[in-house]
Amino acid sequence: MLSFSLPWIFLALPLPLLMYFVVKPKPQPQLSALKIVNNQGFPVANESVANRSSIKLFASSIIWLLLIISSAQPMWIGEPITQPTQARELILAVDLSASMQEDDMKLNGRYVDRLTMVKSVLRDFIAKRQGDRIGLILFADNAYVQAPLTFDLTTVQTLLDESFLGLVGQQTAIGEAIGLAVKRFDNKEDSNRVLVLLTDGENTAGTITPEQALELAIAKDITIYTIGVGSDNNRQFGFFNRSSGVDEASLTNIALATNGKFFKATDSDELEEIYQQLDALEKIEANEETMRPQIALFFWPLAIAMILVVLMMLQTLIQERRA
Repeated sequence: MLSFSLPWIFLALPLPLLMYFVVKPKPQPQLSALKIVNNQGFPVANESVANRSSIKLFASSIIWLLLIISSAQPMWIGEPITQPTQARELILAVDLSASMQEDDMKLNGRYVDRLTMVKSVLRDFIAKRQGDRIGLILFADNAYVQAPLTFDLTTVQTLLDESFLGLVGQQTAIGEAIGLAVKRFDNKEDSNRVLVLLTDGENTAGTITPEQALELAIAKDITIYTIGVGSDNNRQFGFFNRSSGVDEASLTNIALATNGKFFKATDSDELEEIYQQLDALEKIEANEETMRPQIALFFWPLAIAMILVVLMMLQTLIQERRA
């Protein structure tokens, strides 16, 4: 829909016409009449001169109209967009340690490694977080912010898809991941702060212990949901057992201390069910706010007016050179 911020500017539209009738032209000095018997040697005004004057008058009127329109600040107002006034601030902390390469997770009838299964199920989970700010932390030997809290869910998903095992080390720094998440949350009173920690092992690295990081999370009123990723069915490969267990006791303690919950995910179906439970546990009844995008259009009539002015100047210059 087209709208004008300063519609009263259109009151100035008849101003040139008003000036034409109010301001009287300066009287020209009277010259003696010269009688000429034959005037064929002198140029006389013809229809082309009158036409040029009409064209200039019309162009000047159009320029004035365009300047008035531009001064009224036209803008295009788009369709209403509804946005929630409150939202979750949710950080996903994904374990990229060496144990996540165990291919003991069943996805679509075949076994895949734990990270592949986590990525697959998180794709739908992230896509459904419209209105939430999502952040992404990747951790192994250390923890790194891969995506700060943002409404850009597409970027978060892309960065998760591009992650791979060994990207940030081989061990598991759970304390580092929790501590880093605490730093990344904003101090907002109208949204809950949630950390979803996905890991398959126990803390084996980092300069901060899970207990120390837990104290920081409790002080900042952050809820932590821990998800232990790993199958209970140990798969044997030759003489070696490559399966690693989940430290359920530690992850349960972290979750309960922050009023969260511990989940055990042994396959893709269980993990999807966990995400559905998170929606129910961390649901916010938010008031909706309607906004309409605005696009400024004042530069279009202004640009056209300037082009017409330049063309009129060029035409006058050409006529003077021909004279």
